[in-house]
Amino acid sequence: LKICSVYFPLQVIQCLQAKKKKKLKVQGRKSKKLAKNFLKAPDNRNNLSLWKLYAYLEWLLGNTDDARKVFDTALCTAGTGGLKSAQLCSLSLLYAQLEVELLESIEGAVMSRAVHILTKLTENGPYVPYSGQVLSVNVLKARKTYEHALQDYLSQTPVSDQGQVNDTDQLVNLVGCYALFQYLTVGIDAAVLIYTQASEKLEASGSQKCESTGENLGILNFPTALEAVTLLHTNLLRFHMKISVYPLNPLREALTEALKRYPSNQSLWRSYIHIQRKSHSASKARRFFDSVTRSTNSLEPWLFAIQAEQMRKKLTEKVQRADVGEIHCTIPETGLTNRIVALFEHAVQSENGTHCPLLWRMYLNFLV
Repeated sequence: LKICSVYFPLQVIQCLQAKKKKKLKVQGRKSKKLAKNFLKAPDNRNNLSLWKLYAYLEWLLGNTDDARKVFDTALCTAGTGGLKSAQLCSLSLLYAQLEVELLESIEGAVMSRAVHILTKLTENGPYVPYSGQVLSVNVLKARKTYEHALQDYLSQTPVSDQGQVNDTDQLVNLVGCYALFQYLTVGIDAAVLIYTQASEKLEASGSQKCESTGENLGILNFPTALEAVTLLHTNLLRFHMKISVYPLNPLREALTEALKRYPSNQSLWRSYIHIQRKSHSASKARRFFDSVTRSTNSLEPWLFAIQAEQMRKKLTEKVQRADVGEIHCTIPETGLTNRIVALFEHAVQSENGTHCPLLWRMYLNFLV
């Protein structure tokens, strides 16, 4: 069940990225049929993870209205657990995130469907589908509820390993919901403040060690939670930059600090090379890649350093080969081919790179 939950959305996403419409249609039918068959089983009818998967598939396939109906149905049948239910928080967070991606501006977002979802989550009552408006008094109550709930989670101590796993997921979902709620109702600075406070608390918790046993005395599995919170933080900054005028430096600083701590996180690396494409100077990024590859055995920094240089090379060649008369290249060729080959050579000589088929295939493909 867990394998299917990951595999089929991934297949749909790959079809979307490759723009293979026919394959997407076939894969979409297969995925939806599988999800429906799972939900028909008596033991799975109240499984919020499956409902979440089904709704997400509908959204990926472009069936927004159908996806909303599935989300609403799942929330209506989920009970009244509110912020204390990890699955309910996770479902509401995904629903709200997808709705936020449809916004063209943050102005007027306080009356959006996303705010309605995040507000209803705090009321511990039956879910009511969005009717087009959100009461201001409910927004104020929700903000207080989120604030108290986050304080409670940040101050608690786990009692078991299983409790740590559950509490980690719950804390991440709670921080995500609260920060997104603040973003929509107050602004980006208020959302960043939530992420900053949560990260500081998690870091402080991770540093609290028992001298005799070496066990954590603070909250839950703090490295996992801190990494997930960091990813939510950077994703929100990227989205805000897409719909608003906002400086690049906060996002760049957040990504560089996060990647020093989590050099294997592929999502963070994708975000980093995406923002570096907007910069005309490659020297800072190259120095950063060099420092990370020297300090970790992870292969991801090498792979993304190579990808960044290949993207830069492709852009340079596109400018130089443009068939529109005389072109004066504004991005000078500085031996990108030799630089990429050197990166490949260093990467394949590393302990992990020597045994990585992907890296060798990339190297052979580039040489061809």
